[in-house]
Amino acid sequence: MRLPSILLGILLLSTPAVSVSAAAQNDYGLPDLGSASGGISNNDEYRIGRAWLRQFRAHVREWGDPITLDWIGGLVRQLAPWSELDDRNFIITLVASSQLNAFAVPGGVVGVNTGLFAFAPDRDAFASVLAHELGHLSQHHFARNMERQAETRLPTLAGFLAGMVIAAGGGGSAGIAAMAGTQAAAISDQLAYSRRFEQEADRVGIEAMSRAGFDPKAMPRMFRAMQRMASLQGNDAPEFLLTHPVTEARIGDSQARADKLKTATPNPLATLSYSLVRARALLALNLRQPEQGLITLRGDSPDPDAIAYYQALALAENNETDKSLAALDRLHDKHPDLTLISASAVEVARDARRYDEATQRAKRLLRLQPDYLPTRLALAEVALQQDPAAARQQLEDILREHSSDPAAWSLASEASGRSGHKAEAFLYRAEFDQLEGRMDRAFAQLKLADEAARKDGDFSMANRISARREDFKGYRNAIDEF
Repeated sequence: MRLPSILLGILLLSTPAVSVSAAAQNDYGLPDLGSASGGISNNDEYRIGRAWLRQFRAHVREWGDPITLDWIGGLVRQLAPWSELDDRNFIITLVASSQLNAFAVPGGVVGVNTGLFAFAPDRDAFASVLAHELGHLSQHHFARNMERQAETRLPTLAGFLAGMVIAAGGGGSAGIAAMAGTQAAAISDQLAYSRRFEQEADRVGIEAMSRAGFDPKAMPRMFRAMQRMASLQGNDAPEFLLTHPVTEARIGDSQARADKLKTATPNPLATLSYSLVRARALLALNLRQPEQGLITLRGDSPDPDAIAYYQALALAENNETDKSLAALDRLHDKHPDLTLISASAVEVARDARRYDEATQRAKRLLRLQPDYLPTRLALAEVALQQDPAAARQQLEDILREHSSDPAAWSLASEASGRSGHKAEAFLYRAEFDQLEGRMDRAFAQLKLADEAARKDGDFSMANRISARREDFKGYRNAIDEF
């Protein structure tokens, strides 16, 4: 289905990059990722971003892979100090979609589709997309766009936030219709302004890449790759390329900037680390036909160890645990400083219900990397099967540092329930639901938590639940505004 050009233009001008439905779902205009970023004030920015994230999570399927999330978070933290950003408290979300997409939202929300890993052949190419996104945030493009539309601020905000959520979740036509209703009148003078935003984000992003130790020439390389992809589509290319093309002028400008900047010496370990994370994503995208992911990986001439890693994970998916663990151990012996290899072996042993082995591997890793969240979560999940009280304590420690992690709250709810803390289990399930944007469920869980606390005579817990209920009301009000 071909979507009207005006609606695609609205989609691109008004939101971070969106995966729209049907044949128009190809994000060939990736340099326009995140066209609405930044904030009105720090408080508004945070409130908008968190409300948007709840909406988004309620409507899309996420890929909650802790190892990949941790890797992306490290990349963002590496870029952030050089991206002119004041607030560096980020939340990373992974969308389980093959569509080429990434976005940044006010309040430090950074999202990536698994499809970006398929398109970006190397670490610097991937970093160029996120550097561009952080450029939008640092230049407060969201606030500046809202200032130009002050008289229609609230409906515009509602239109593009709701529209992006629905479109990204697979209901593209409904989302685009929502945006069309609020923004068609504002479309005529937005094109030049949006292009200015893109130029600013390109400038900030490309300079941040150089300063952070990445190759700034990766950004024009990515632009050229997108241009080639669009040209291959011929008449089937999305119509928004007509309004936001990856032009030769833009490619030339980014190339000229990159040529003037320092190019860091490649870090072989960092390069391999990306290849391994990319292998994880490609396998997740091709679980039904793992050979297809392997073809994509081999097509970009990766390190042979990335191929071996992919094959080890595929063996685990095929329940060939011994072979998988043996392959991962060989890779660990070769690259002992790559934590994600050992962490992968922990997860393979856990998924095979080899809990004692998983515990031993996890504890050995955590002696060297005590703060490595993916393995802390894996160890807690194993403990949940063997010693729920121990798992509960481990998860309490994790939540003190990672209170915005839905996976940690979900595990904590299970651990509390299995260790006899019924009210706490309901409360933690409510925390999970509110982070996922399921506010009705969250309030229902709070009601159950309150009833359990009062039945046990635990009025301290009841007061805690009451305080969180008031917080949840604020979260729901923020969502309702959109």
